[in-house]
Amino acid sequence: MKITRVETHLHRSDFTYGAGASGGGGNLRLARIDTLLVRVETENGLHGWGEGFGFTLAQTTQDAVDRLIGPACLGQDARDIAGIGRMLARRFHNFGRNGPVGFGISAIDIALWDIAGKAAGVPLHVLLGNGRRAEVPAYASLLRYGVAEDVARNAAEARRRGYREIKLHEVDLDCIRAARDAAGDLPLMLDINCAWDGVAPALDFCAAVRGMHIGWVEEPLWPPEDFDGMAKVRREAGVPISAGENLGGAEDFARLFASGAVDVAQPSATKHGGVSGLLQIAALAQQAGVRMVPHSPYFGPGLLATLHVLAAAEQAAPIEIYFADLATPVYPALVAKDGMVAVPHGPGLGMEPAV
Repeated sequence: MKITRVETHLHRSDFTYGAGASGGGGNLRLARIDTLLVRVETENGLHGWGEGFGFTLAQTTQDAVDRLIGPACLGQDARDIAGIGRMLARRFHNFGRNGPVGFGISAIDIALWDIAGKAAGVPLHVLLGNGRRAEVPAYASLLRYGVAEDVARNAAEARRRGYREIKLHEVDLDCIRAARDAAGDLPLMLDINCAWDGVAPALDFCAAVRGMHIGWVEEPLWPPEDFDGMAKVRREAGVPISAGENLGGAEDFARLFASGAVDVAQPSATKHGGVSGLLQIAALAQQAGVRMVPHSPYFGPGLLATLHVLAAAEQAAPIEIYFADLATPVYPALVAKDGMVAVPHGPGLGMEPAV
């Protein structure tokens, strides 16, 4: 079943995020949501959809797929998912082990798993593990607002929509306290986005939020590969520590686990090798006794692939849903209801994107 075509589609949408019209997004300064869709077609007419990490990187990742990765896939056997992944990683390693080329390779992997499910006539979660769950719990991943009133309003709205956990991207303690008051008894996760250069300020922050019913403090240190520093934070923080979205793949996660740096691992399907990468990192996490809760604040096939992996996983974990309402969603039917996301039952990923 040879690959005959690889195409990219840049899906662009205005969005609202709870603090005015389209815009914001904390450090990203988003004017819109860009989703890079990658379509892989085979000689027998089957096709699959993948997603490479987008936002402000979408066009760069698209260029990597169009000029490098896509042409290298032509003529390859779509059934050899692992072999294609190894070939692409070795051929293009000089372009970087973490970044747009890796994100493009992740998109190809997701598309190939979509094809595998379609070829077998079963949903991906059944192909992966007999489909343990018909729905997966979701947590609301709020954008960074930086204004306590906006944070409180959005935390309250997430609770009203039925989310059972809420993640903030705030470092200001007044904003976090406002969310704590608005969220009631719901756990809060705090994504710090690598704000601090040293252990001391990270520990000061953890001490300040200790006792606020914190699910985890995420990526407290810069650079994200400072595993020894994070291990020191974890030993003294008094709150769980999570990380992973900015690492380079399974090898980095193995070093992260060996350092004892995290309680929660957060690999991304659109960054760390697609479905195959999530499965590999999940196995490493299980061996290390680390909980895995994937990073998935996006809206395309990467989110769907993550949903299927979580539906098939032995241990239940929530899926991250970016708390922004798109004017033109990639999958209009893929929404959280009462804090849960239903798993599609069609073959492969189970949905076709609106392109």
